[in-house]
Parts: sequence; C-alpha cells; structure tokens
Amino acid sequence: MILYPAIDLKDGQAVRLVHGDMERSTVFNDDPAAQAKEFVAAGCAWLHLVDLNGAFAGTPVNAAPVEAILKACPVPAQLGGGIRDMATIENWLDKGLARVILGTVAVENPDLVRQAAHAFPGQVAVGIDARNGFVATKGWAEETDVRVTDLAKSFEDAGVAAIIYTDILRDGAMGGPNVAATADLARAVSIPVIASGGVSSLSDLMTLRDTGVISGAISGRALYDGAIDLKSALAALAKD
Repeated sequence: MILYPAIDLKDGQAVRLVHGDMERSTVFNDDPAAQAKEFVAAGCAWLHLVDLNGAFAGTPVNAAPVEAILKACPVPAQLGGGIRDMATIENWLDKGLARVILGTVAVENPDLVRQAAHAFPGQVAVGIDARNGFVATKGWAEETDVRVTDLAKSFEDAGVAAIIYTDILRDGAMGGPNVAATADLARAVSIPVIASGGVSSLSDLMTLRDTGVISGAISGRALYDGAIDLKSALAALAKD
C-alpha cells in the first residue's frame, strides 16, 4: 500500500483544514516546496497535492507553489483542485505532474473524465469526496444526491488510474479513517482505491493495508503533528 504525504495549498502555504472548512485552517509551512523535499527525504514514493483555493474557484490558484514542488522533487505527484477542463489537464501534465485528480467534474461532466483518461492513460484519477455516503463537490461546499458507489461504478470502463475516496467528516479531525466504507468501495469496483481523511496513526495505516483491497492512503495533519513518523511508517508498510 502506497502512503501519499499530503500538501494542501491555501494562499501559497501548506495548510490543513478541519472537515474541509476553509475558515478552520492551520498553516504548517510557509514554503510548500521545502515541505515536499522533507517528505521525499523521508522516502515517500509519491506526493499528494491539493489546490484548496482552486477547488472553490474552479481554476488553478496555487500554481506557483505546485510548480516549485514539481521542480524540486524527483518523485511523482498527483494534484486535485480546480482542474475542470482539458486545457488545464494538459497544462499540468506538460509541467511534469504525474496524475491529475478530477473531482467536481466527475459529477458535473463525466464525459471529460472519460476523454481525459483515454487521452492520458494512467494519469487521470477521480476524487470522490463524501459526506454520509453522498458525493460533495466544489471544495466540499455543495452536496449532491449522488451515492459514492454509483459514481465510482460509472467509471469502471473509463480507464481511470485510481479513485481517491475522502470521508469529509473524518478529514483533518485525527479521528481515524472510515475503513469500512473505503474497503466496501474498493470491493465494489475494479479501480484501485486510495483512502483519505482521518488517517492519524500507524495503526490506521496498518488497518487500511490489512484490508487487502485498499491500494493507498493519504495522510497530512498526522505527519505535520508528528502523530505519524513518515520514515517509520514507510518502513512498516514495506514489511509483509
């Protein structure tokens, strides 16, 4: 199982939110590229980046720090937030991003997801953010009547590289991930599922791994707070 350290970008800084609330943010690093290099030095194989402002604006806002991270770090990175048209997808991939994450457009324009996944095999993921089993969009500000599993299944034949499943009520709260819901989703689809939201301890990571069906986990606040030591966690996950 791959552990993805998260760098959430707000106003050019690396922050973490609680329950996706932009008014409840904590700044952890004024230099996101320096933070990314710390994660890489600890041995991570991937980076997970989110343009929080972009998720609300519907267009990239924190492009400068993302580009600085891509230039500074040799490991692949995936990015979500404000990516809602083919031109933006192409632009990010041209700049060295390994994978784009499409969230809001997966609900509002699923044909774009299919088109992008076909054009860029292995480089398009779908971000499904959920509150009580229903998908939320536009930076989690708007709730829909679309069920998580239904949305995921609709992309079974699209060729997407992964589904990043975030339980909003767990995100940033350090209360543990929704293992059952994530594992159920992973069993319901053939697309690799990455867990996000509430991953706050090594025990959480091992529990997710031991389901045998979850391909990755994203953690942010726990790494910044020291609740998870990245180097130790990577070593533990590498063991059988």
